[in-house]
Amino acid sequence: MKIKKIIWALFVPAMLSACSTTDTQKRAESPNILVIVADDLGFSDTQPFGSEIPTPNINQLAEDGAVLSNFYTGPTCSVTRSMLLTGNDNHQAGLGTMSVYTQPEQKGKVGYEGYLNSHVMTIAEVLKDKGYASFVTGKWHLGANENSNPKARGFDRSFTLMPGGAGHFDGSHLLPGKYRSFFFEDGKETKWPANSAFSSDFYTDTFISYLKNDRKKGQPFFGYLAFTAPHWPLQAPDEYLEKYRGHYQDGYEPVRKQRLARMIEKGIMPAGTEPNNPLVGVFDGWDKLTPQQKQEQTKAMQIYAAMIDNLDHNIGKVIQYLKDTGELDNTLILFMSDNGAEASTPESLGTTEDKNGIREWVDAEHDNSLENMGRKGSYVTLGPQWAQVASTPLPYFKSLLSEGGIHTPAIIRYPSKIKAGQIQRDMIHVIDFMPTVLELTGTQRPTSYKGTPLLPLEGRSILPLFNGQKLPERSIGWEFNTRRALYQGDWAALHQTPPYGTGSWELYNHKTDPAHRNNLAARYPQQTQALAAEWDRYARRVGVVEAPVRYRYGQMSCFYTQCIQSEALKKLTERAANK
Repeated sequence: MKIKKIIWALFVPAMLSACSTTDTQKRAESPNILVIVADDLGFSDTQPFGSEIPTPNINQLAEDGAVLSNFYTGPTCSVTRSMLLTGNDNHQAGLGTMSVYTQPEQKGKVGYEGYLNSHVMTIAEVLKDKGYASFVTGKWHLGANENSNPKARGFDRSFTLMPGGAGHFDGSHLLPGKYRSFFFEDGKETKWPANSAFSSDFYTDTFISYLKNDRKKGQPFFGYLAFTAPHWPLQAPDEYLEKYRGHYQDGYEPVRKQRLARMIEKGIMPAGTEPNNPLVGVFDGWDKLTPQQKQEQTKAMQIYAAMIDNLDHNIGKVIQYLKDTGELDNTLILFMSDNGAEASTPESLGTTEDKNGIREWVDAEHDNSLENMGRKGSYVTLGPQWAQVASTPLPYFKSLLSEGGIHTPAIIRYPSKIKAGQIQRDMIHVIDFMPTVLELTGTQRPTSYKGTPLLPLEGRSILPLFNGQKLPERSIGWEFNTRRALYQGDWAALHQTPPYGTGSWELYNHKTDPAHRNNLAARYPQQTQALAAEWDRYARRVGVVEAPVRYRYGQMSCFYTQCIQSEALKKLTERAANK
């Protein structure tokens, strides 16, 4: 009997140790993947990137992981999201442009379906065969048909805003006319909750409930928490609005200067960097605004800051859940913005036939009194001046292929692979996330899916960068609504029509001039021509179909009664006025 007890006493600990080792190995082989996306967050809007807005949870991610100081996306929401989830260029994935702006020349063309097409796979689809549960809450914006909604594209549970934006308290429409806001839950249309929950709070709580209730014990997950903040209309809960009462009354320049100084101190930007503000002399500065305009501009920025503060709070809730379940260090976390800050105002939204944009609709249907700004029923936008501050020190903002439109804040955390507290300065593109996930999870993406051949991935894993390795030089191209850009090594080439560009190829040394202040095209014509030729090769490879511009969005910037617009839009509006 004693011998049996001795054997049992020796066997049980050994068995438990073996089980523990197996569980540890299994967790290491199947890490959780969590990507958190902010909507229209500017480059300098969080603490790790120089902001005065307290974002302690995002800051903790940076301290525990790596700041990606040269992270690039697409210039608008759906364009970026298509690349994030697939590892392919947006022209390959079906979002060659935003679906509402698909032009007659592009309709019916591969890559311009207006939704995720069958030539790509999502991360959720790829990881399903690996045993992962996949969840998404927040903004989808990648198609709502039976083949492109979240359920159809691999997500087990989902609650998503399907188009580009909505009221944050009630799901109200972003734009008048046919453009309506609607939501899907697990592949079926549903309604925004009747309790007027604030968007970021609701998406976070729903996401955590999925993690708690909708996966098997020990099952790894891919989570996509796609906030709709701080996308317009700018709104925030009262307790967050109250926190910023009295802030931002000194205007744009103090905020811009302080943010850049902190960036330089942190090492995000090199010493000597000067801000590139192309709006100087274009729109009235703070000292020329009326008292009423100053109040409105101050309040708009207060609301924006409140939304970012609340966003950070909700990120903290997810991190705390992962801590409580012991999963935090086995979860790769990527935090990012989908593009630069949004500069549009009601005057620059709507059709070319709308003389004053959607201003009349906003004034008739919303309460934008100073007291109600930021609350339910208001319709507030950040506007170009604060959007340019949010982009500090980079030029311009969302929808443009300038640095302020595509160079966005990003942080990655995964302790076993990524040393804490570092700044990763290599250029990383959003298409690199899918290949990184594949390498980390040991997953092979198939060459065909559901009988359709898949396009080769455009991105590459970034994990070698955190082992001190250098990746081979490559070129990265963009095209959005006739705008072009090509980055290769230290060089950046850009082609945008006036007033946002010169109308010909510009050339910048991205390493020595990170804010793109000095156009070197005339000094280095051969380098400029080489990058332009490389862009042509990129466009042929991914299937760019160019078409004339026939709409306002991204083509016009307005600040009260002052407006600038692209040459193409100017001709359209003149033609419409003469009808």
